[in-house]
Amino acid sequence: MHEGVWKALSDPTRRAILDQLRDGPKSTGDLCACFPPLDRCTVMKHLDALVQVNLVLVHRQGKVRWNTLNPAPLVEVVLRWVSPYAIGVTQLAMAFRQFAESTQTEQSAKENES
Repeated sequence: MHEGVWKALSDPTRRAILDQLRDGPKSTGDLCACFPPLDRCTVMKHLDALVQVNLVLVHRQGKVRWNTLNPAPLVEVVLRWVSPYAIGVTQLAMAFRQFAESTQTEQSAKENES
């Protein structure tokens, strides 16, 4: 399942569509208007790829198709693949900060002694 999400996110147009949906649902027509160089068929293909991996949920209201961002698959990917690495980076950054602060404190103490 995660492979499909990564593949969907690899396309810049699909990421841009998700960015557009971040603020709330948009109709397919509204999304097409956000991408003037693309025809409706191309936007629909990108939307369908996002729907297949559950990143976009669709509901219809009469003739209007509403597209909504579903962040759940993104959260799953972050929890599985990003968080374990982020913890190590965070710990390293905190250790560096402590080192820099202790070095600065030692240097200030030496300057005050002079």
